[in-house]
This record gives sequence, structure tokens and C-alpha cells, in this order.
Amino acid sequence: KDSRSIRGYMEDGGYKALKTVLTGGWTPEKVTEEVKTSGLRGRGGAGFPTGVKWGFVPKDTKGKPVYLLCNADESEPGTFKDRLLIEEDPHQLIEGIILSAYALKCRTAYIYIRGEFYLGARVLDAALEEARQQGFLGENILGSGYSLDLWVHRGAGAYICGEETGLIESLEGKRGQPRIKPPFPAVSGVFAAPTIVNNVETLACVVHIINRGSEWFLKIGRNEKNSGPKLYCISGAVNRPGVYEAPMGLQMKELIYGDAYAQGMKGGRKVKAVIPGGASAAMLTPAEIEDCPLDFDGLAAKKSMLGSAAIIVMDEDTCIVN
Repeated sequence: KDSRSIRGYMEDGGYKALKTVLTGGWTPEKVTEEVKTSGLRGRGGAGFPTGVKWGFVPKDTKGKPVYLLCNADESEPGTFKDRLLIEEDPHQLIEGIILSAYALKCRTAYIYIRGEFYLGARVLDAALEEARQQGFLGENILGSGYSLDLWVHRGAGAYICGEETGLIESLEGKRGQPRIKPPFPAVSGVFAAPTIVNNVETLACVVHIINRGSEWFLKIGRNEKNSGPKLYCISGAVNRPGVYEAPMGLQMKELIYGDAYAQGMKGGRKVKAVIPGGASAAMLTPAEIEDCPLDFDGLAAKKSMLGSAAIIVMDEDTCIVN
């Protein structure tokens, strides 16, 4: 109840992590180190270690500002976890962005949201206004001397803008198409300045890492390389499709058949194939899902990938060609 409002969020401990960092003497380097120690890997598809990515920003930026871009262009078929966070818990995302921006010594950040997410854009704009009124955004946040501007930028419906350099081109007002790398965005990204692009779910995780500590985060999940909680999207021929939170490395069969999750196949039919990580991930056969941990390394071992954790289940009556 009241999950979208700042009051509801703060009653549940919201913005406590921000106060801990900005008034508790945390340096940007300490925040980065905590995220690095947690083993948090990007939740948008590639699974690159988040703290390591932050470390790619040059120590000397030659007078250029550093930008943080939140990738909310959730266009991968079967993926709807970020939309849920944006529409129902916007302040968790905003707090995660502020913490991450502080770690990067960034003073301007953008949320690049998929053009079709009209409701999400409205929810975020309202939440940003609430955060500004409470003094969590703008000049001299919580009297710390740190300032941050955060803006929502709506895309225009191009799938390719989910790729980070395509997103950067679009944010600059150009046609959304990928750039040739190098240079990499951490060195020369948006407006030719050092830029970090992180996914919605990734940034939301930062709040909990600061609140509970990297050791807590590491204890969740299959191992230290696949740590933390994960949002799994499951759709297709199952009884209860939806978004489910579970420790990283949840068994695919548990997600499909477990009472706490999708509760089995519709009409008791058999599995024919499963797409584990969005349309660009290789399909798995019934035999391959028998022992299949849903994490980065577990799916790589099956020659597929976790990607955006968009699990699409097809039954025996599905025509794969169609």
C-alpha cells in the first residue's frame, strides 16, 4: 500500500541508506568498494560486475563531468521486471541512483525510459518531485555538500536503445544506433564525457547493499560470482506467470513448478522448450532444464545466457517455427 509515495517508502526505511552515506562520513570510494565486494553483477543482461564497471571512470576526467545513465529501456521480449520496480517502487530506484551517482562523483544523472512506459514516466516524474521537496535531490543534499540533478528522458520506441551506446546516441538527440568501441562510455560516453550506464534492477540493489552490507548480499545466491537476490520474469504456458524474487541461482524447474512460483504447466501439458533470458538467448530443451541454476554461470554452462532473466516457457503444442 502507498508504495509509490515517498511517505510510504520512508515509513519502510526508505532513504536510510542515503542518510548513512551522506551524513555518516562515507567517501565515494567506500561506496564503490562495498558494491565491488558484494559481487553485484549488472541485472540488464551482460552480468558485468557493477563496482568494477564504476572503476573504469578515469581518475582524471580532464575537467569533464561524469554522467550516470539509468537504462530503463526494457524492450527485451518477455522482460517486465524493471517496469514493476519503476511503477510500484520508484523511490527505491531513485535512492539507488543517488547513491551510485555519489560513488561516481556525478552531479547529473538521467533515467532513459522506454517510450511505451507512459505510466512509469509519470510515476517517476512525480517521485522525483517528492524527492526534491524532501531535499534528497538538488543542491547540498542533506547538508553534505553533494549536489545531484536527476531527469527522466523518454525514448521513442526503438528496441536498439536498450544497448548502452545506442541509448547514449538517443539521449544526445541523434538516431539511436550503437557506437563503435573503443572509446568505451566510461571514458567517452554521453556528451563526450565519462559515462556509466546501469540497469534499473542493478541500481535498486545498491540500496540494500548499503543498508545491510556486502557480506549479507554475498550470502544470498549460489556462490560469490552469482550473488544477491534476483527478479525473474516468467511467462508463456505456465499457470501463474509474473515477476518472482528469489536468490540468484534458483533452479529453473523450481521456478516453473514450485508452489511459490509459476505453479506448473497450464493444463498439465509438457515443456517443449524454454527461453531463459530473452529472445536473444538460446532455447533449452526439457532435458537441459533438469539441472539448470538460473544465474550467469549456470546458463553459460548450458551454452545459453541469463540475460534479462526473461523466462518464456513453451509447451508441447507450441510451434517453435511460428
